[in-house]
Amino acid sequence: MIPETDYTSIVLTAVAIIAAVLIVSGIIAHLIATYVAGYCVYTSVLKRKSKDQWNGEGVSEPVPELLSMAEHGKCWHNQHCEAKKDVHIVRDGFNLYGEYYDLGFDRAVIILSGRTEGHTYGYFFAKPYSENGFNVLVLDPRAHGKSDGTYNTVGFEEGKDAAEWAKYLHDEHGVKAVMLHGICIGAAAGMYAITDKAYSDYICGLVTEGMFPCFAKSMRNQLIERKRMFFPILQAINFWMKRYTGYSMFKGPKDFIVNLNKPLLMLNSKEDIYSLPEDAKMMFDLCPSKQKRFVLFEKGGHSKIRINNMEKYDSAIAEFIKSYF
Repeated sequence: MIPETDYTSIVLTAVAIIAAVLIVSGIIAHLIATYVAGYCVYTSVLKRKSKDQWNGEGVSEPVPELLSMAEHGKCWHNQHCEAKKDVHIVRDGFNLYGEYYDLGFDRAVIILSGRTEGHTYGYFFAKPYSENGFNVLVLDPRAHGKSDGTYNTVGFEEGKDAAEWAKYLHDEHGVKAVMLHGICIGAAAGMYAITDKAYSDYICGLVTEGMFPCFAKSMRNQLIERKRMFFPILQAINFWMKRYTGYSMFKGPKDFIVNLNKPLLMLNSKEDIYSLPEDAKMMFDLCPSKQKRFVLFEKGGHSKIRINNMEKYDSAIAEFIKSYF
């Protein structure tokens, strides 16, 4: 017969073991669910599943602002289509494609678009450059349009591609100076390219719109907007990004801008809830360049500043070019 005290001790021990097993099982199940969710988010946001996705044509969303941007861009393209040359490079085994508008100048701008957008998106941003003495190169970034690739690397490999495009313009088209104009992820790519010492002879300046400090911060802001928890899902998404690309989305322009000593124009909006103006100002203050400008607009959501402020936007670029080039 088991003594009452021993029986109670056995029951309590069994209950403790069962509770511990349930707690550990719950934690494991939660972690598995989190990493599965992270994989789903990662592949839906940053992985192209076929060339029909992010195909570089039309608009990514049929919303009024994007449709208006596309219409303005199409007008610019139609005015300059006779100057168009289809161009192609190979970097890191990827075939990359673009359209180069040779307008007779010895300077050029490369338009670096954000996620889901291709070369036609770049038309919209070309006007302030073509009117101020720059040829224009618009691109299908890797994993977009005709270009090869499966993963968007939130600017890291895209920046290396941009730097190689700048060298190509110099070597093959006699361009003496290349400006980069980046939007969102394209802005990050521009930052990585211009701070790459191997290509410092080719890139003369950078204009950014809606540049995030790191993609994790932008993703966090999007999750907050959707009233979703951002911890630990961000860590799970980052796990898969590192698994497939080798890069961490917690690293970003904030870590590279401290090495920028060339002309920089940062364009940001008070209405941008993904790339916050206070984060932009923080990065601007970190930049050691003596040739830098920061312009804050009242209107314009993420990647939609110019369509809401065309005159001021274009004037900011024109004055930047006039001052430093």
